[in-house]
Amino acid sequence: MSWFTKALSGSIGRKIIMAVSGLFLITFLIEHLLGNLLLLESTGKAFTEYTDFMENNVIVRTIEIVLFAGFIFHIVYAAVITYKNKQARPVGYAVNKASENSTWFSRNMGLTGSIVFIFLIIHLKTFFVPLRFEGMADTALYDAAIAAFLNPIYTSFYVVAMLMLALHLNHGVQSAFQTLGLRHPKYTPFIKILGTLFAFIVPTLFAFIPVYLLFTHQ
Repeated sequence: MSWFTKALSGSIGRKIIMAVSGLFLITFLIEHLLGNLLLLESTGKAFTEYTDFMENNVIVRTIEIVLFAGFIFHIVYAAVITYKNKQARPVGYAVNKASENSTWFSRNMGLTGSIVFIFLIIHLKTFFVPLRFEGMADTALYDAAIAAFLNPIYTSFYVVAMLMLALHLNHGVQSAFQTLGLRHPKYTPFIKILGTLFAFIVPTLFAFIPVYLLFTHQ
């Protein structure tokens, strides 16, 4: 298995790992967004039923944990790669015309990913920790979400984080498909369009939810 380990530890292997774990992120975002959209139902009944179903269905709970674990792995592994790259090249090239050789999105994946990670920590502390470790009831999660989104500071940071997520996804989705070999003159333009649409629509819907609640629950 040494050849397999060496292959994964190489530059191409690291890209494949990032691409696959990135697909976990995409899947988790879709699943999470579908649940969050239920917050728009004014009584909270639909969201509470969804939360209860997610909590008590073993299969769904297992899938959610696997997706979330892949999401976390993607973030941690990205930090490790960034650190190793800096160790390998502690001093930048004398002539580095980055803007001519890469896009802004690809050059700032670490920045956008770091902001999303900070948001994730705050988000987990606000919702996940009370629900899983502090005995918060499923029925109280809706009220907790409304209370958090009625805070203009939290909602503003939420929107900024979704903007960073959009910028991160705009490059990440396209890069993941290309890394996995789905690069072809016939399909690449479609993949780019699909990646851009996903990067725009999903974070926009996430950001819309707290903004809508902020202005309609005063």
